[in-house]
Amino acid sequence: MQEILQRLYEMTAISNIVAEPAFLIMYALAFTLLYLGIVKKFEPLLLVPIAFGVLLANFPGGGMGVLQADGEGLVTFMKNGVEVKKDIYEMSLPEIAHDLGLMNFLYYALIKSGLLPPIIFMGVGALTDFGPMLRNLRLSIFGAAAQMGIFAVLLIALLVGFTPQEAGSLGIIGGADGPTAIFTTIKLAPHLLGPIAIAAYSYMALVPVIIPLVVKLLCSEKELRINMKEQDKLYPNKTEFKNMRALKIMFPIAVTTIVAIFVPTAVSLIGMLMFGNLLKEIGSDTSRLLDAASNSIMNAATIFLGLCVGATMTVDAFLNWTTIGIVVGGFFAFALSIASGIFMVKISNLFSKKKINPLIGATGLSAVPMASRVCNDISTKYDPKNHVLNYCMASNISGVIGSAVAAGVLISFLG
Repeated sequence: MQEILQRLYEMTAISNIVAEPAFLIMYALAFTLLYLGIVKKFEPLLLVPIAFGVLLANFPGGGMGVLQADGEGLVTFMKNGVEVKKDIYEMSLPEIAHDLGLMNFLYYALIKSGLLPPIIFMGVGALTDFGPMLRNLRLSIFGAAAQMGIFAVLLIALLVGFTPQEAGSLGIIGGADGPTAIFTTIKLAPHLLGPIAIAAYSYMALVPVIIPLVVKLLCSEKELRINMKEQDKLYPNKTEFKNMRALKIMFPIAVTTIVAIFVPTAVSLIGMLMFGNLLKEIGSDTSRLLDAASNSIMNAATIFLGLCVGATMTVDAFLNWTTIGIVVGGFFAFALSIASGIFMVKISNLFSKKKINPLIGATGLSAVPMASRVCNDISTKYDPKNHVLNYCMASNISGVIGSAVAAGVLISFLG
C-alpha cells in the first residue's frame, strides 16, 4: 500500500513543486496577470492568453513549456528517460509535436517562423483610421520622435552588458507595440521572448499610469492648457485635401512602396498593416476580406500568439537577472519614448508661432488608442473644453508606423 501511495505521489506534480518552489513564483505571476486582465481589464485580449500560457508551461510533467534552442539551434529534452540533443531546424513539425509536445509545435510553426505578428498587424491595419494623421501631417513627426526612447535604451543596455541583439530587443519595448516587440525579439534574441513580451504588454496596459507620471514631471500647467482648436483658428492649415477617400486609398500603397525600398526588413510588418488598412478604405468591395482580417483571422492569431508567448516563460527562462534587467529597462524605454515626444513638442514650440500641446508628443507611442484617450483625459482636467483626442491620434497613429520602421532598422543592423 505504501508503495502504491508513493507512486501516486510521484505521478503528481507535487513532488516537483516541493523540490523546486520557484514554480510557485511562476504561478503567482500567472494569477497576477489573470487578475490584471480579467478584473482590471488591462489588455485582456492578450494578457489572459499569455497568463494562461504561463500557467500551462509551469506544471512539471505537463510538457507544455516551450524549449528554446541555443545559439547553435540545439534543443535538449528527455526521451525515454535519456537526455537528447537535436537541431530544431532539422526536425519536422510532426517530430516536434511528438518529441516536444503541442506548445512547441505551435511555437515553432507559428511564432518562430514569424507568421503571427504580421497577421496581427494586418488586423490592426483593418481597424485603424489614418484620417486624423493625414489631416494633421505636421503632428505625425512626434510619432517619429517618440522612437528615440528605443535607441536610447539600446545604448544603455549595451553599456550594462547585454549583447547588441538583446539590447535591440529590449529597446523595442519603447515602441509600445506588442506584436512589433515580439517580431523583433524572434529575429534578434528569441531566448528573451517571454520576458520581453510580458514587459511590453504589461507596460502597454499601464499606459494610464505611466503617461500621467511622465507628463507631470515634464510639463507645466500652462503648456497643458494649450488649446489646439484655438491655435487652428489663429493659424489655420493652408493645405486642404478635397478628396480624402482617394488619399486614404493611396496612402497605404505609397507607404508600403516607400518602406519596401528604404527599409525592406520592415515591410513584413508595415506591408501587412497597410494591406489591412487598404481593405478598410476600399469599402464595400472588400468588406468580406475586411471582416476576416479584423475579426476571425486576427482573433485566432491573438489566441495562439498569447498562449505561445506565455509558454516560453518557464522557471529556467524567466527567473534570472536578465529578466529583471528587461523589466527595468522596458520601463525606461517606455518612459523615454514618452519623454522624447514631449521634448520634440517643446523644441517645436520654440520656433513656431502655432503652439502645440505637449500631450500630443506624449502619444507618439504605438499604444493606439489608449494613449490618446489618456492624454485627452489629462487635457480636460485642466480645461473641460480642451479636447485634444483627434490631434493626439495623429501622433499616436504615426507611432505605429514609426515603431515598425524602427524594428526594421534594428533587424537590418543587428540581425
